[in-house]
Amino acid sequence: MALDGGILAGLVRPGARIALADGCGSPRAAYPLLSALARERGDLRLVTGWLPGPANGLDLAAFADARTVMPGWGLRAAAEAGHVHAVPARLSAVPALVAGPLRPDVLVVAAAPGPVGPVLGAEVSWIRAVVDLGVPLAVVLDPALPRAAAGPPLPDEQVFVLGEEATGPHAPTPPPAPSPEHEAIGRHVAGLLADGVRLQWAPGQLGEAVVGAVRAAGIRVHADSGLLGDGVVALDEAGLLLSDPVATYLVGSPALYAWADARGRAGHPVVHRIEHTHEPARLAADPPLVSVNTAVEIDLDGQVNVEGTATALVGGIGGHPDYAAAAARSARGLSVVALASQHRGRSTRVDRLSRPVTTAAHDVDVVVTEHGHADLRGLDRDERRRALDGLFPG
Repeated sequence: MALDGGILAGLVRPGARIALADGCGSPRAAYPLLSALARERGDLRLVTGWLPGPANGLDLAAFADARTVMPGWGLRAAAEAGHVHAVPARLSAVPALVAGPLRPDVLVVAAAPGPVGPVLGAEVSWIRAVVDLGVPLAVVLDPALPRAAAGPPLPDEQVFVLGEEATGPHAPTPPPAPSPEHEAIGRHVAGLLADGVRLQWAPGQLGEAVVGAVRAAGIRVHADSGLLGDGVVALDEAGLLLSDPVATYLVGSPALYAWADARGRAGHPVVHRIEHTHEPARLAADPPLVSVNTAVEIDLDGQVNVEGTATALVGGIGGHPDYAAAAARSARGLSVVALASQHRGRSTRVDRLSRPVTTAAHDVDVVVTEHGHADLRGLDRDERRRALDGLFPG
C-alpha cells in the first residue's frame, strides 16, 4: 500500500512542529513525504532524536527549523552542516523537552500491526511521552517490525494510518571485531563484576569485548541498558541472563530483532519508555548497577566528553550521564568509563576536553584502559590524577 501524503498534509497545520520517531525503527518510508511537505509549506519545524542509520530522503534543509535531541550517525553530517540543531540533553530529560519547549503538533511513527491496534516495535524512547500529549499520530504500518515494546497499542482515536510498507528496523553494519586493546579492556571490566549485578553497556567494539569477557567468565547478570545490541542475545544463549532484559532502543542484526520479537510475543517485552529505563531511583536500587560506558576523551581529573573532537561531531549526550550517576549512587554498584589509552596515535587523556563535559568526574568510579583499571572512589583530586597516570602511559 503506497503511503498517502494527503493524510499527512491534512494533519499538519501551518507552522507546525512535527516529531519524527527515532531509533532503528524510525519511519524511513515516510521521509520523502515529510520532506516534500516541508518544501511545499516552507514553515514547518521538526524535532527528532537518535537516527543510527542513513537518513536517505529526509531533507532537513527543507524545514524552517530542525532539531535533534541526540545526533546519531544518520544526523552527524546534517548537524555539522547546520541543517539540524543538536540540542544538548541527557536522555532522561527528553520526555520533559517534548512535553514543554519542543512540544510537537503531530508525531510521525512506524508501528507493527497488532491484534487490537498498531504497536511500537524496536524502540519506545520518548515516543510514549509524545503519544501521551494526545497529538495526532501519522502511522506507517510496518509488519516487519518486531513486537518488542512494552505498553498498550497506540490510541485508536489518535491514529491516522498513512499506509503500509514492510521496511523493518535498520540493521547497521556490524562493528569490526574487537581489537586486542578492546579485548584487554573487556577482561579488566569483567574482573570488576560480581555474579548477579545489573549490567549496562553500549553496542560496538568495546561492548562486544565486554560481553565476550562476561561470557568467558560465566558471570550471570541482569541486562539493563538504554541500547541493547546482539550481545544480549549472546548472553541469553549462554544462559547468563537472570531476568528479562530492559532497554529503550534495539540496535543490531535481524537476529536481534527476531529474538526480541519472540520475547515480546511471549509476554516478555524488551523495550520500554525512557521514563522507566532511565529513572534514577530505579537504576540505583538493587540489584547493584554497573554501568560500562566509553568516552571520546577524558581529562586529567576524570571528566568525560562523548560528543566529539575539536573538529568532528561523534554523537550526543544520550544516557551516558544518566547511567553513570545512577551507578555511582548504587550501593555495591560501579560507574565505569572504559576506553583505549590512545586513538590514532594520540592519548585519549587530555589536559582540556575538546567539547563540554558530558559526565562529571564525581560520577566516575572506575576508569579502565587496556593497561588496567583505576578505582577513584574515596580519593581526593590529586590522588585521582595520580591514579589515572598509570592508565595512559606516555
